[in-house]
Amino acid sequence: MSYTSRVVHSDPDILGGTPVFTGTRVPIKNLIDYLEAGDSLDEFLDHFPSVSQESAIAALELAKQMLTAYANST
Repeated sequence: MSYTSRVVHSDPDILGGTPVFTGTRVPIKNLIDYLEAGDSLDEFLDHFPSVSQESAIAALELAKQMLTAYANST
């Protein structure tokens, strides 16, 4: 099992394949939207109790790694 699959899951039968936190129906995009709006990670976690703090931080770390790799490839 890859690191990515432990954090994010996509299945056509769950929200039409929208990437969600593994084991939930909470889209990863919701976390980004909350942070973009100026909300704290704690506020996001309060509104989506099925997402653990570890999963949210892991998703942000994954996004950072992917953005860094993308920036370094150009």
